[in-house]
Amino acid sequence: MAARNNEDAEMIEARPRKRIRSSTKRKRATSPTHLPRVPILFAPFRALGLITNHIPFYIQTRSYKDATEGPRIHILTCLGRSWALWEGGKMGLLFVGPEVQDPISCLVMDGDAVWAASGVHVIKYVRGKEVSRVSNPLQTPLAFVILFGTQLLALTEDGARMLIWEVSTNEQALSTTIQFDIGFTATSILHPATYLNKVLVASKEGDMQLWNIRTQTCIHKFSNSQLRTLPSQQHMNSLSSPITALTQSPAIDVVGVGFMSGEISVYDVRADERLMRMYMDNGGIKALSFRSDGHPILASASSSGHIALWDLDSGGRLLHLIRGAHDGAVSALEWVPGQPVLISSGEDNSVKQWLYESPTAVPRLLKFRSGHHAPPHLIRFYGEDGKQLLSASADRTLRYISVVRDSRSYEMSQGSLARKATTLSKPLTSLKFPPITSISCSSTRSKDWDDVLTAHADEMCVRSWTVLNKRVGKHTFNSAESSKRKSPSGVVKCVCVTACGNFGLAGSSTGEIHMWNMQSGLKRKSFKVGPCPQAVIDRLELSSMTKSKASQRSITGLASDALNRAVIATTSDGTVNFFDFHTCTLDQVMVLPTPASSMMLQRDSGLLAVVCDDMVVRIIDIETRRVVRELACGVHGRILDIAFSSDSRWIVVTSLDSVIRTFDIPTGQLINAFRTPSVATSIAFSPTNDFLATTHVDSVGIFLWANRSQYSEVAFRAISEDDIAEVALPSMQGSEEDEALEALEKLGVEDKPADVFSTPSQLDGDLVTLTLLPRARWQTLLNLEVIQQRNKPKEPPKKPEHAPFFLPTLPGVEHRFAIEEKKQETQDKHTRRLDKIAANSQSTLQKLLVESDKNSSSNDALFDYIKSLSPAAIDLELRLLAFNSLKQFLRAIKRRLQSHLDFEAVQALQNVVLRIHADVIIENEDLRTELEELVKVQKKESGRVLDLLASSLGTLGFVRDIQ
Repeated sequence: MAARNNEDAEMIEARPRKRIRSSTKRKRATSPTHLPRVPILFAPFRALGLITNHIPFYIQTRSYKDATEGPRIHILTCLGRSWALWEGGKMGLLFVGPEVQDPISCLVMDGDAVWAASGVHVIKYVRGKEVSRVSNPLQTPLAFVILFGTQLLALTEDGARMLIWEVSTNEQALSTTIQFDIGFTATSILHPATYLNKVLVASKEGDMQLWNIRTQTCIHKFSNSQLRTLPSQQHMNSLSSPITALTQSPAIDVVGVGFMSGEISVYDVRADERLMRMYMDNGGIKALSFRSDGHPILASASSSGHIALWDLDSGGRLLHLIRGAHDGAVSALEWVPGQPVLISSGEDNSVKQWLYESPTAVPRLLKFRSGHHAPPHLIRFYGEDGKQLLSASADRTLRYISVVRDSRSYEMSQGSLARKATTLSKPLTSLKFPPITSISCSSTRSKDWDDVLTAHADEMCVRSWTVLNKRVGKHTFNSAESSKRKSPSGVVKCVCVTACGNFGLAGSSTGEIHMWNMQSGLKRKSFKVGPCPQAVIDRLELSSMTKSKASQRSITGLASDALNRAVIATTSDGTVNFFDFHTCTLDQVMVLPTPASSMMLQRDSGLLAVVCDDMVVRIIDIETRRVVRELACGVHGRILDIAFSSDSRWIVVTSLDSVIRTFDIPTGQLINAFRTPSVATSIAFSPTNDFLATTHVDSVGIFLWANRSQYSEVAFRAISEDDIAEVALPSMQGSEEDEALEALEKLGVEDKPADVFSTPSQLDGDLVTLTLLPRARWQTLLNLEVIQQRNKPKEPPKKPEHAPFFLPTLPGVEHRFAIEEKKQETQDKHTRRLDKIAANSQSTLQKLLVESDKNSSSNDALFDYIKSLSPAAIDLELRLLAFNSLKQFLRAIKRRLQSHLDFEAVQALQNVVLRIHADVIIENEDLRTELEELVKVQKKESGRVLDLLASSLGTLGFVRDIQ
């Protein structure tokens, strides 16, 4: 029996248990080695809009027993230093791998395992967690990886060696190294179907070799001339071209070979002859794939973004050509096994699925996931919930980015450009709008009409967009239509949508401001900044020729206040112009020391931030129209963008020196600054104060930084320019889970100063201090009888006919059972002696009253106990007060009034005591004497409180009147 118990215990221990989180955290490879000298206000959260890059994806299909929807498709894409696993059915994101030190060069999958080549390592992941890795002993980077049974084959970056690891064992040691001949630079590996222990290796020279990896011998060599010409055309050999694509066909012994020259060869490896030859114009071959559902079709992709389909039954006749399938080079191409679906990925940061409804039908785009394929340069939050972003990029697109879920992001449509591109035989990108230079939006009337305005580079028109319909709006506002014939028409520099969403404004390079109605598209008003002020002319020392053109001043910033009372515009010569919204008259002109490049208005607070060329941000109060703060942003880089926090307390500034600074506006101090690996071109602060979004010059993603002050109290102090820490950009996965938890745990430790100020119980003896308890506590005590009468049930509760079995519980927040207490109650026997002792015993309140009467310093303990009781408990304690206790209680109230503490609590207690014990106090002479003394103190203290309140109200009224 004991042996069996031991066996059971061993079985229990052998059961898989939940893995305990390790306390040791793995540091990110890209994070700085030194700790920041100041606490970081913004912690890296995650990256948005990253889908894939130039590394080819890997597709995996999984079939399940009794599945009715067919095999599941998994697509593995590279994100630079990490990878992403997508579900092919709905293109949903499943996993994102952690970041590695070196960029990933190749990806493969084996069941649930993901193998990624990064630098000199090949790392194995299972469900997004690293489990093992193998390394190149030669310490040279690895460029290509393939799984071959239980072996892992890898090519070095220089193409001189092929390394083979046996990964089925736990040691995973390097088993074989194959070195190629001089003049053969290997680029890719392919295992021909049914060829045992043999692989094909392609090279940059255009040659191909067949190797037996077990015997480490080269079986056959395929020269470039054999791969590219027929045996009867040996005299037509051309220059060698690198092999850029190599794929297996459904037919045994037949492979597809693509060359940089655009040539495609369908080659029989066993017979050593070429079966077909195709050619694609406009770029080299980047990927090949054979259809496997019974139709002999070959798909090829070029470096110019085109996808071609070839009919192999007709000798390689071109079936279809999808021009501009991707906006950049196509990196990979794969047919889904057994389905007429083609998956392609490109360097334009997109993965697309094409459906072929019949062998001869034109393919149509089935589903896709995409992002910017050029770095975005302008972002702004849309709406008031902080869950959407509008981003503009050099790829000439405007995208709607969801912070909550990537699948909700999309590109704003610019119309049927694909049909126009096909009709005009032009690239699709050439028909898109020019890059956006300014964005403004207001979601107040988003359900009624267009709600976004954009200005474009070197254009005189302004375009409206509707986020609700995901497309360009129906209005195009032309700023040159209303200009005079002889006056030059300038390009639009900035736009603004009013807070009500009814009007849109645009400022041009000639100093004119036009306003249109967003619903009808009609022009309503025009504003003009007028001639250059004399103070600016004196500052710039303009010549006579320049003075004649001083009236044509470029508008660099434009804004309207929350109530549509004023229009504010900044000019390139350094002025801030205030216009009346209704009369269009110029009310005031402020002259700044230097030219102004941009501006931003926080409508809720009326603070206007103007970016000046002397690298100073000047804060202007639009009510008093004065400069209230000047924030210097270093001396090494021009300011690129600014952002206000929603509470108008902070302003975040990014500049060319790769530093993002945060200033505290009330104090005018720099409270946080950190340096990023690349320059942040645009920033936006969430309306809910939870995220800071940034874009950078070298990335197509949008990066989110979590505001750490939302999770814990952070004590800020002024820092200098020397206290700037280097911080890595967020990854697609965000910070790893352990690191994120560690960052939040350290909030309360790092950011607390040494001398923390704690508020005393009483600021000054001459002031009246309240209890700071909820107001409902004392109101409930005063109206307890009414509340009890109202809550009294209309009829007594009825016992259920069949009461269910349950364990009795104790009242309270915690769920506790009362089994032991119930047993104890049944065992206790109540006697008259015990009842007499209980009747003569004193309650806690009565004991504290006795101690307070003897020692006045115990008065605080008495009232602390009263404040800890509920209103019902206080009422019960006051009703149980005897003659002596009542006398002591009146004295305690009097002493509390004289100490100027707990004023509202004393008033409530007085009210209840006098209402309950009024008859007892009137009948007894001693109690009447105590009551008379209490009345004198009460009148004196009430008069003091009324005087203090009157003085405070007078001061507040005076301050309100002078503002």
